[in-house]
Amino acid sequence: MEGMAEAARERVSQSVEADYRLDIRGEVCPYPVIYSLEALASMEAGQVLEVVADCPQSFRNVPEEAVKHGYQLVREPERNGTDLRFLLRVP
Repeated sequence: MEGMAEAARERVSQSVEADYRLDIRGEVCPYPVIYSLEALASMEAGQVLEVVADCPQSFRNVPEEAVKHGYQLVREPERNGTDLRFLLRVP
């Protein structure tokens, strides 16, 4: 039963679409964190931001700082080659 609930949560989170997309490939840390937090601060409750970065430190720093500032990580960060993808929600 637990496995089914987990699969259902996974399907739901995969179907989440972003309201805004922030492509910050080419920016080195700390800029991905700074730009992500600035974008989230200008959004409304419930909106989702997709962040695409390629700075390796972003894989940990962007979601960690977003959560620390009260935003929600919609699903675990994704890595596709050098591209890193995050979905963050404004509570």
